Amino acid sequence: MNKSSRLNGLVQRTSYSYPAWALLVVLLIVCAIRAPYLFSANGIGGLLVSAGPLVLAVMGLTVTAMVGSGVDLSAGPLLIFVNVTLVRLFFENQIGSPVVVFAWALGIGILVQVIQAVVITVARIEPVIVTLSAFLALSGINLVILSQPGGQAPRWLAEWGSGRSVLSPMALVVLVSVVAWLLFTRTRLFTNVRLVGSNQRTAFVSGIPVTATRVIAHAVSGLLIGAAGLAYTGQIGSGNPTQGATYTLAAITALILGGISLAGGRGGLLGSIPGALVVTLISFTLTTFSLGSLASYVVQLSYGLILVLALLLSVAIPVLWRRRQEVRGA
Repeated sequence: MNKSSRLNGLVQRTSYSYPAWALLVVLLIVCAIRAPYLFSANGIGGLLVSAGPLVLAVMGLTVTAMVGSGVDLSAGPLLIFVNVTLVRLFFENQIGSPVVVFAWALGIGILVQVIQAVVITVARIEPVIVTLSAFLALSGINLVILSQPGGQAPRWLAEWGSGRSVLSPMALVVLVSVVAWLLFTRTRLFTNVRLVGSNQRTAFVSGIPVTATRVIAHAVSGLLIGAAGLAYTGQIGSGNPTQGATYTLAAITALILGGISLAGGRGGLLGSIPGALVVTLISFTLTTFSLGSLASYVVQLSYGLILVLALLLSVAIPVLWRRRQEVRGA
């Protein structure tokens, strides 16, 4: 295979992420005009703190989407479930050991996702129904545990949200997760995830353990969403049971914008991370305008427009690429 063929193959494999990168560049240009302080060390550190929980949540959604489970609607409420249980059950009872906190956050994330995976694979219920049920159940449970925003995180965790260094604890957690993902992509499991997501029947005939692969993929997703819940708790320094739907919407927007195939088999950090950064920067950019009480509505409108744009581009880019190849081959 010559150099040109390898380059064309690379371009085609990564084309799904182009809309996210293009929009990210546009938003960075707008930020350079409206809020140039964002490009200082403190500004970048603040952006990483703001984007950290969403980046981790979108990474979790990427795994389940790639394995063929579609959009995980339960991600936001699960993230908040980690948040409110930490605040109400642990911190209010003076249980703030980092080991215990990390073990609970990651463990409960894995447990909930594995339960969903078993229901999806064994009971053969459509993933969207299972995750919607989990969304509704967890949203209600969150309000039972903590009826309104409140509580306080221990100092070591609250410092995550106040840090403005590029190498803040929040940034390090995201960095460790990214490195772990890169190692994950080099494993046989990751290959199986992509194959199962692309064509479950073919994967089964090829001898791939489809059920086990889907369950493990959901466990990895739960690990990342649990980490997102921990990061969110550090970000706000308290508990907030009302943000589950907001995080689900933001994460799905970032996922689709990142070009992750909801049918399975395609995706990666090359799309999900810029997608999460775009969603974060949209909220940040809108704060530089005097929108007052309309700000939250404009953010929701922006998410909707981005979703439509991303879906249109996800259809248009492959078509344009094929036509370009046909013209070159003619």
